[in-house]
Amino acid sequence: MEGSRPATVDDLPRVVELSRLMYDELTPMKGGVLWSNREARAEPLDAAFADLLERDDALVVVGTVDDTVIGFGVVTLERLRNGETLAVISDLFVEPGARAVGVGEAMAGDLVAYCIAQGCTGIDALALPGHRAAKNFFEESGFTARAIVMHRALSRDHGEAG
Repeated sequence: MEGSRPATVDDLPRVVELSRLMYDELTPMKGGVLWSNREARAEPLDAAFADLLERDDALVVVGTVDDTVIGFGVVTLERLRNGETLAVISDLFVEPGARAVGVGEAMAGDLVAYCIAQGCTGIDALALPGHRAAKNFFEESGFTARAIVMHRALSRDHGEAG
């Protein structure tokens, strides 16, 4: 039976392992190199996820099948200038061989419920431009695009990173 629950300290080694799998999957995709250097969680991952577990403005969940952790998700809260709170799902990953059984939906449901309970006015989530499955997943979960980030890589021949 698939499910989702808040992560605990005991889950940290598995969450770190899954985070590395997510990194390996997303980095080669279109937009993935910049994502890996900007949005991806920085090492040391065990300390980064331990810090998230301690925060009042964040939730880390794990997705399970028969009590085996096969996915994880992270949402953090941001206070906007107008006083409202925006939630940001920074991580949502299920092992490739265990997708399409409802674990992602269970985790997303728990993350959304947390955001509602915290009085958030909206939730943002990032999908890389070449990751059609992620885009479809979020759209099926009620998300719509609110912004499209355009990027122009600059030639390294001129000493500028792309």
